[in-house]
Amino acid sequence: MKRRRLLKALGGGALLASTAACAPTPRADNTYRRPYSRKPFAAPRVSMDDVIRVVVGHRPYRPAGFVVKSEQMDAKTVVHNYGHGGGGLSLGWGSSALAVRETLGMTPGDVAVIGSGIMGLTSARLLQDAGWNVTIYARDPARHTTSNIAAGEWGPFSVHDPSVATEAFVSQLNWAARISHHAYTNLTGPDYGIRWLEWYTLSDAPFDSEFTGSDEAAKLYAYKGVLGPGEHPFPVRYVQHFVTMQIDPGVLLRRLVRDVQLAGGSFIVRNFDSVDEVLSLQETVIFNCTGLGSRKLFGDEQLTAAKGQLVLLPPDPAVDYMTLGGGRGMLYMFPRSDVLLLGGTFKPGDFSTHVEIDETERIVAEHERLYLNFG
Repeated sequence: MKRRRLLKALGGGALLASTAACAPTPRADNTYRRPYSRKPFAAPRVSMDDVIRVVVGHRPYRPAGFVVKSEQMDAKTVVHNYGHGGGGLSLGWGSSALAVRETLGMTPGDVAVIGSGIMGLTSARLLQDAGWNVTIYARDPARHTTSNIAAGEWGPFSVHDPSVATEAFVSQLNWAARISHHAYTNLTGPDYGIRWLEWYTLSDAPFDSEFTGSDEAAKLYAYKGVLGPGEHPFPVRYVQHFVTMQIDPGVLLRRLVRDVQLAGGSFIVRNFDSVDEVLSLQETVIFNCTGLGSRKLFGDEQLTAAKGQLVLLPPDPAVDYMTLGGGRGMLYMFPRSDVLLLGGTFKPGDFSTHVEIDETERIVAEHERLYLNFG
């Protein structure tokens, strides 16, 4: 379940080269039959003039995959839950369930959770359900975490490098994906900012199968299939489709913060500069959910930043689908309730925080071209 493998299948920059050759042929009523929605396709309003904000985020990426394990450090038990790359939001409940499983056999008491992103909040809620008294220590509130910069589709992609990760990790990933998917289906609706939407992957080359990804992931999607030339309005030959959940990170995180507080949890603003400061906490069980911060705090040199740049436009309620591909880089569009989000970068090893203007212009221009054939 790796986006770079998917992008290779999509053909990279060659996708737009044959736009004229594969112009779609609509049905007589000028619409296209969609697999799930009964509405006609609507082209999102995309323009550089309408850009309201550009943000940069750093995915905590480990080629070998995320870490869930416990270890004894002095008199403390530290449970690690970090390094989920571009799949953190998708894997939150499942990975945190694996982490909480590390406490089996312990008598519930006071527990510290470090970090207020998706892993910290889901770990906290699951610990509370298991009888623990939770205090979350974090430098930043949830709205300022990397999780709040997540694009927001349910899809455990860009999590690991298949050439490096072990079979044991892939098994762990699949387990976490299934558990997390199940948990999110119980939270769908406006309260948690989760809804079902169509996803379209765009390619000029035929797909090897009806789903580009692992067999385990395919089981979690509905309405899977492939549309050929003339069956869709996109300027590519083939479109793979399925239905998944779209998540508004801001809504979800705010609700999870409230849930933790309603269950008796507390938040303390605190920054940790060393593992000694972590171990100085009064709690004897500590959950490390610091994401990229684990590189410095716990010396994980395999953990690196994968820079992503997102372009935010005003929300467009008429758009009820998501897209991936159709241009150079990791091009994608998500119609969230708060913004219309455009993305297009995944740069492992890039810790820079500056906005790249040329990337913004590329992302916007390539998305504009995707919708030229829409009515």
